[in-house]
Amino acid sequence: MTFETFRIHSEFITLGQLLKAADVVQSGGDVKWFLSQADIKVNDEPDNRRGRKLYPGDRIVIDFELELEITSPAR
Repeated sequence: MTFETFRIHSEFITLGQLLKAADVVQSGGDVKWFLSQADIKVNDEPDNRRGRKLYPGDRIVIDFELELEITSPAR
């Protein structure tokens, strides 16, 4: 499994925005289809809502292949 950190510069990012920004999907239009097909866990709980808000410290696992941890800039 590949592990990556993903830094956000706002309070949160949605799951759909993260998938596009992390190059998991090519476009925003692909997000809905991808979420219906992929096994996604947010903090070890299954979740496929593209509007799910993700905050620093959240961990997302996609198809047991990619793990992303949301981080924020050091202040």
